Amino acid sequence: MMWPVARYPRYLSTATLAGAPVAQRSSRPGWRDPRLWVGVALVAGSVVAGARIVGAADDTVAVWAAEVDLGAGTSLAEVDLVRRHVRFADGDGLAAYLRADRPLPEGQLLRAVGSGELLPRAAVGSAARSGTVQLPVSVEPEQVPPSVDAGAVVDVYVVAPGGSAGAGAGARTGEVEPALAGASVVAAPAIEESFGTTGRRQLVLAVPEADAQHFFALLGAAEQATVTVVRRG
Repeated sequence: MMWPVARYPRYLSTATLAGAPVAQRSSRPGWRDPRLWVGVALVAGSVVAGARIVGAADDTVAVWAAEVDLGAGTSLAEVDLVRRHVRFADGDGLAAYLRADRPLPEGQLLRAVGSGELLPRAAVGSAARSGTVQLPVSVEPEQVPPSVDAGAVVDVYVVAPGGSAGAGAGARTGEVEPALAGASVVAAPAIEESFGTTGRRQLVLAVPEADAQHFFALLGAAEQATVTVVRRG
């Protein structure tokens, strides 16, 4: 049996090794290498773009909003408000609302502000400007919801003994309207703190002066009328 002849020599000659290419180690690019500067420019551009995106995301201003329904005549208090972060298109839009990073102005609401509504600067003023008065209303405990407290918005009905209700201004035939609509409760002391001897509860409401006069006229026209308070919301 004959063994095949090896195709390749066992040993390489010196001449063969001398003709082979020499391996070279890779070197780090120097500061003159344009690839280095291109990389630096890309990183710097990414940092600037990221900073602009983050800055745009935080471009909001905290303003006050009503946490609950607030009626006209309500005195401003942080307990009734909540902060809302809003992005305004210009400074004029921001100037129309009360900023939460500044003290609340003294005064009361000139109009009702609904829950979640941003608090307009024009809706706050003095009692003289709003034309409201504080009206005490005496009511039987069973004629007022237990949940009525300061800051609540209520309607007040005056019902005569015969069952007819005193109607507010502009009432239409066959409809029962409250004598006081959308009144804000300024104070609502407990029974023992108001009329403990009679068992009646006193509420202090902020209403327009004309509505207060109308309310007293209804009470005077109906003897032994029943006053009923209905809470809104």
